[in-house]
Amino acid sequence: MIKVLVVEDSPVVREFLIHVLSADPGIRVIATAHDGEEALDAVRRYGPDVITMDIHMPKMDGLEATRRIMETDPRPIVIVSGSYDPGEMATTFEAMEAGALAVLSRPAGIGHADHETTARELVQTVKLMSEVKVVRRWPRVRPDALARSPEKTGPAHAPAKMRIVAIGASTGGPPALHTLLAGLPKTFPVPVLIVQHMAAGFIQGFVEWLRQSVSLPVQVARHGELILPGHVYFAPDDYQMKVERSGKVALTRDAPENGLCPSVSYLFRSIADNYEGDAVAGLLTGMGRDGAEELRLLKEKGAVTFAQDKDSSVVHGMPGEAIKLDAATFVLPPDKIAAVLVNLANNGHAQWRHS
Repeated sequence: MIKVLVVEDSPVVREFLIHVLSADPGIRVIATAHDGEEALDAVRRYGPDVITMDIHMPKMDGLEATRRIMETDPRPIVIVSGSYDPGEMATTFEAMEAGALAVLSRPAGIGHADHETTARELVQTVKLMSEVKVVRRWPRVRPDALARSPEKTGPAHAPAKMRIVAIGASTGGPPALHTLLAGLPKTFPVPVLIVQHMAAGFIQGFVEWLRQSVSLPVQVARHGELILPGHVYFAPDDYQMKVERSGKVALTRDAPENGLCPSVSYLFRSIADNYEGDAVAGLLTGMGRDGAEELRLLKEKGAVTFAQDKDSSVVHGMPGEAIKLDAATFVLPPDKIAAVLVNLANNGHAQWRHS
């Protein structure tokens, strides 16, 4: 039985979430809180296995409550958002940086066509997150160095053998990607393509949040556009993303792979087909094994590959599977991965091949 604490300031929404979660026999809502201060007290008193967290609340908001909980009595936290407002989106991703594991839209109301699907997504997410072993986050001031990397001189064009970077991430990916991308200077000379598994409706907000602290231009990819050096492209909701030999993005309605759309495997396979060894690719924190086999294929074709290390991963599923397959040229935390990418851009990547 998974014990859940529901933190939500609206009585109507609170009762609705209790109804949705309690409908599953494996979940029991043991307590509720209508603001962050009550949430802190409820965590100490009831010891929940998972917390669903609202963002905008009186007294103490969801961001501060997440920070306090992760510093004092860490628990898996799922942000349940009722808004796509840019301000709330930014706060939501700051909460993920503080230790929240996932973000979901509030389920659609009873009688709505999407009610069953969205309610099931919340229940499944709560169940999955209950299995994650969270760690305490020590109080810290966010370093300016991570907020924006310093300008560095670099080549106008990448040396041979590094024409593209491709990255896949899932649970815990947003803060890992933030750290990695913030470590790349504006002179970084190759395009970066990313598949981040995320609940529908949040990828644009994530991109907007990244733009505040990343030197490179960041955008959601559009079908048919030519990828440009030093630009970052995220796969949009519900489309598979690949790169064609012409250097253009193709977004398709092809079937999900590993149950996912967009899928890292789909992107990596197109990189292997069209760039072979002239690529760098890797997997960051996340559940499952999406992209692991294809990362090994890329390595076999001569690409430099990486996987996030276990200590810095929220969930070591995807990168762990890649490591088991001997698909990773190197295994590092996100900030060190950024440093390696900069070094590869400046010096070429022959030295890293199959090391």
